[in-house]
Amino acid sequence: MLTIAPESAADTPEVEQLLDLSFAPGRTALSSYRLRDGVAPVAGLCLVARDEYGVIVGAIRYWPVLIDGRWRALLLGPVAVHPTRQGEGIAALLILDSLELARAQGWERAVLVGDEPYYRRFGFRRALALGLEFPEPTNPNRVLAKELCEGAMADIAGPVEKAAG
Repeated sequence: MLTIAPESAADTPEVEQLLDLSFAPGRTALSSYRLRDGVAPVAGLCLVARDEYGVIVGAIRYWPVLIDGRWRALLLGPVAVHPTRQGEGIAALLILDSLELARAQGWERAVLVGDEPYYRRFGFRRALALGLEFPEPTNPNRVLAKELCEGAMADIAGPVEKAAG
């Protein structure tokens, strides 16, 4: 049994531990982290999944970004699941729930750096992100976007930059 809830300040140390366990030690050196430095995550969209013992077994975070200094977007990531619980659909549940919350909050678009074969089932496409420029070094073939409302990525291009929140 899982419980999905917004991440609280009290959850942060446990979420950071999960992220350290799930990703390489140098995860914060990735270019996408430069878009997060000094910026608060989007309240209400950062979720945790707890098991029946109250232990956090999954987490997802979102950050505000601007595309070409004009268009607001969500930067999805990181999303992590404890290695002993992978393959159970926890990440998918977190992604689907959080994208619905984002749509309800009025967000129009989301972007990420990841594997299209995995994220395609959630509606993320490389074709929607062709005009986006992430900080270097980012493999442009891994930049994906999703429209949370129809047409939200039409004619959207330019550098992806930090937003104030």
